[in-house]
Amino acid sequence: MATPKRRRKAAKPADTPVEDLLSYYREMLLIRRFEEKAGQMYGMGLIGGFCHLYIGQEAVVVGMEHAIGPDDAVITSYRDHGHMLARGMDPKGVMAELTGRSGGYSKGKGGSMHMFSIEKRFYGGNGIVGAQVPLGAGLAFAFKYREEPHVCLTYFGEGAANQGQVYESFNIASLWKLPVVFVIENNRYAMGTSIERATAGTALYRRGDAFGIPGMEVDGMDVVAVKAAGDEAVAHCRSGKGPILMEMKTYRYRGHSMSDPAKYRTRDEVQDVRARRDPIDQLRLRLIDNKDAEESVFKEIDREIKAIVAEAVEFAQNSPEPDPSELYTDVLVDA
Repeated sequence: MATPKRRRKAAKPADTPVEDLLSYYREMLLIRRFEEKAGQMYGMGLIGGFCHLYIGQEAVVVGMEHAIGPDDAVITSYRDHGHMLARGMDPKGVMAELTGRSGGYSKGKGGSMHMFSIEKRFYGGNGIVGAQVPLGAGLAFAFKYREEPHVCLTYFGEGAANQGQVYESFNIASLWKLPVVFVIENNRYAMGTSIERATAGTALYRRGDAFGIPGMEVDGMDVVAVKAAGDEAVAHCRSGKGPILMEMKTYRYRGHSMSDPAKYRTRDEVQDVRARRDPIDQLRLRLIDNKDAEESVFKEIDREIKAIVAEAVEFAQNSPEPDPSELYTDVLVDA
C-alpha cells in the first residue's frame, strides 16, 4: 500500500520566475473581479437560479492549472466559474451563460452550474454533489484505454468527500491505476456546517489510505505551494502510478451560494482570513517586499482586468436570449 505524503512546505517565491508569479496574480485577480461582478449582477436580478462564487479560493485552481497541459481534462462541481476562467475560457462566454444568453458556453441553457467546453477539455460544472467524481475517473479511464498521456483533475469539496460514490471512484481508480488527480477543495463549511461537525476524520488527504492512494495536504491559499504540489501530483499520474489525492486547505469569503447569509461563522473570522491569508494580497506583498514589482504594476493589472470584466458584462447584456427552439437541441446525441 502506498504511504500517504504528509503536509508539504510551500515553495519559496524566489524559486518561481517573477513572470510566472505575475501571471498567477493576474489570473487570480481576473477570477476575483469577475466573481465580484457576478455577485453584483445577481443582486440586480440579471443572473437567475443558483450562483456559487469562488472568491477566496483562487489560488487552488490557478496553481493546479499551471501544473497541467491543454490536452488534460478538468471537471468540477457547481462552484465552477473560477475553473473556467483559469482554463482559458472566454470571460464573455462565461458571463453570457450566467445571464442566460445565447452567447454563453451552453447557449444560455446551463446557467451558473452547467457550462462546459470541449475545446478546453472542461467537462463542467456539475450540479449534483459529488457526481463529477466518478465522471472524472471515467475521463481518466478513457485516457488510459486510448493510451493517451493525459490526466484528469477532478475537483470536489469537503462536503462531497463524504459521498459514497467518491469512494467507489477511489476504489476503481486505484484498482485500474487511472491517471486522475482527486482535488478536495476544503473551504471548511460545505453548505454551511463546519467540517468538525460533519466529518469524523478531518484529515481528508488520508481518505485514500484504504485504497492505496497517496495523499497530500496543501496550503490552498498559497498559489506557489499549490503549483509545486500540483507538479508532483501530475507527475505521479503521468508516470503510470495511478491516482493521487490532494486536500487543498482553502476558504471561501462569501456564503455557499448567493442565497446563503453565512451566519454559521463570525465576521471577525472572515476578516482575519482576508487579512492574513488572502491568496492575491499575499502574492502582491511577496512581490513588493522582494522588490520584484512596484505597486504601479498591480494598479495597471487591476485596470486591465476591470476592463476585461466590463467587456464581458457588455457582451452578455447585448447577447440575445436563446430562441425557444433551443429547448430541443443538445438533448440526444447519436453515437
